[in-house]
Amino acid sequence: QVQLVESGGGLVQAGDSLRLSCTASGQTLNWYFMSWFRQVPGNEREFVAIASIAGDQYYADAVKGRFTISRDGADTLNLQMDSLKSEDTGTYFCAASDGYTMKPSDIAHWGHGTQVTVSA
Repeated sequence: QVQLVESGGGLVQAGDSLRLSCTASGQTLNWYFMSWFRQVPGNEREFVAIASIAGDQYYADAVKGRFTISRDGADTLNLQMDSLKSEDTGTYFCAASDGYTMKPSDIAHWGHGTQVTVSA
């Protein structure tokens, strides 16, 4: 079973950049579709971006053109976040799934999350 650990969150100002990373252990990420979700208290977890096993990418409209998801080797997933906005604030979760999905209920493995706070 794969274990996922996120890092790279923090407090930044609007317009700044952050790079989140997700490191896997137990299994290679090459077997999974890898995605990022985010959540704010009181709201449901929402899809941010996904990278297919072949490397195809898809983004939520709210982050398209500002965020970039990428795989780095067999055990790391990154999320480059540029031009951050206050509405990007939330806990960001790394996720692994057996198929292409944007639904939290389909996710097989979750990380514990990393906090991103963007001040206006």
